Amino acid sequence: MASRAEPISNLPPPAATGRGVARLVACSADGLASPAAIASWDAIAQWASEPNPFYESWFLLPAVRQFAATHQASLLRFELDEHFAGLMPLCHAPRYYGWPVPVMGNWLHPNCFLGAPLVSAGTERLFWRALFDWADLHCQGELFLHLQDLPLDGPLHQALVDELADQQRQAALVRRRERVVLRSPLGSQAYWEASISAKKRKELRRQANRLAELGRVGLQRQRDAAGLEQWIGQFLALEAAGWKGAAGTALECAAETRILFSEALHGAAAGGRLERLTLALDGTPVAMLANFITGPGVFSFKTTFDEKLSAYSPGVLLQQANLGLLDDPVVRWSDSCAYDDHPMIAHLWRERRPFGSYNIAIGGRARRFAFAQFARIELARSPLGGPQ
Repeated sequence: MASRAEPISNLPPPAATGRGVARLVACSADGLASPAAIASWDAIAQWASEPNPFYESWFLLPAVRQFAATHQASLLRFELDEHFAGLMPLCHAPRYYGWPVPVMGNWLHPNCFLGAPLVSAGTERLFWRALFDWADLHCQGELFLHLQDLPLDGPLHQALVDELADQQRQAALVRRRERVVLRSPLGSQAYWEASISAKKRKELRRQANRLAELGRVGLQRQRDAAGLEQWIGQFLALEAAGWKGAAGTALECAAETRILFSEALHGAAAGGRLERLTLALDGTPVAMLANFITGPGVFSFKTTFDEKLSAYSPGVLLQQANLGLLDDPVVRWSDSCAYDDHPMIAHLWRERRPFGSYNIAIGGRARRFAFAQFARIELARSPLGGPQ
């Protein structure tokens, strides 16, 4: 696994001291698709204090190509002394959940699991200041800025809190949830024993033995691109054969998600950012998992298993193997991309990280007054539980 200490670009970090002339510029995906822009973008991903693989070039460019027109999405390029220093995809929505209220905010789609802008470490305050200035200037019908799925810890969040306080800008934390993460000094075996009761471990050993009675069971962990196209096809077919396929939500069910999955995995593999785990029975996958590597952290992107073999818990057995991340000296944490109500991973990984969504006042005095009234009503109806 590549360490963040190993450079992915020979470009110097922009203004690590957090000083300089900062601005945001709206641009198209084509404007950021040149080799030079992608090199700078990839370097920012290395320097970012808050890693976000879903806003890196190899994931976000395919996502924009597939979904931007439908989601009214564009890109905001953060520049510091005219150098590329950060990026946030922006969307304009005519409705705010069930409310007929137009808003602007960071763009997420159903396969994007983190809303933190990608910002070079040391420039976080300048980024938030530039974003608020840009939103003040460009808001039209939008009532406020809606920032979704932000980690509520770390330098990026602290910079947001500090900048809001310094500007005395009205803001409301409208949603707070706990995300399931893996962060422990324990090795994989010790963590497994501490997390799973002896009775449950015995049952899982029995299921693994029963699965082995059906044929040869093998586990493969890959961090290269060998056989990737075949692996993608197998994953899509396995997922579509289960309940997601029946519900029409499997990746294979729509050309856009199928293409995004394929292009993102190929892009991640090309940059050394992909890890694949496969549990196979007689060479046929029965559980599969794709992780995105960000240096000190790993994000679990997608997983699936053969539901016909659910009595043998192949998905849990694969997650047991995934605990091998704890034995990697480079990995400090892993984000499950799932919240604490998830029926499986919430019982296997014990650590939690707070995530939330902010609504932030923008524009002039009248707009901010209207926002204050709206925020008061919203929080009274659903305090920190999310819009209803």
